Amino acid sequence: MGTDTEASAARARLNADVVRVAAGDRAALQRVYDATSAKLFGICLRISGDREAAEDALQDTFLKVWRRANRFDAARASAITWLCLLARGTAIDARRVTMRTAAGMGAVAEHALVEGQAPEIDALALENCLSLLDDGQQQFIRSAYFDGYSYAELAQQAAMPLATMKSRIRRGLLALRRCLDDA
Repeated sequence: MGTDTEASAARARLNADVVRVAAGDRAALQRVYDATSAKLFGICLRISGDREAAEDALQDTFLKVWRRANRFDAARASAITWLCLLARGTAIDARRVTMRTAAGMGAVAEHALVEGQAPEIDALALENCLSLLDDGQQQFIRSAYFDGYSYAELAQQAAMPLATMKSRIRRGLLALRRCLDDA
């Protein structure tokens, strides 16, 4: 019976630490990492099938924990469940991006060419075209399509209206399409 009590106390501590992370407590983030990183790494490794990719997914997971801890709701799920789902989603997203890139068309090109016929795109041409965009558009497009941020998250980080963020990304994608058509 002592083990049930200990497990229950550990769950309560983890829930409380995630709430503290939402308040900006770095020490709480370290405790969450120490308590869960092995389990979350196992999830990332199982999904990615590659140690380096799993390490990257784990790092991205904890960046998301830091940024999104305010979304944790102990009434809906335990902290470990929330963390496992976050790690799983991050690893799956990373794998999808890797698979698209490996198939010869990066996620940016895929979205930039939505309205037209998508020709085979050279990765070097894509990088060259991306480099021609202004720094803001380039970063927003990379964050949205390579890092998996939503337009709403990007708008919040950049302190701009959602519609403005969508417009900036859309204009950048159109410029990418024009550049790639000329390449």
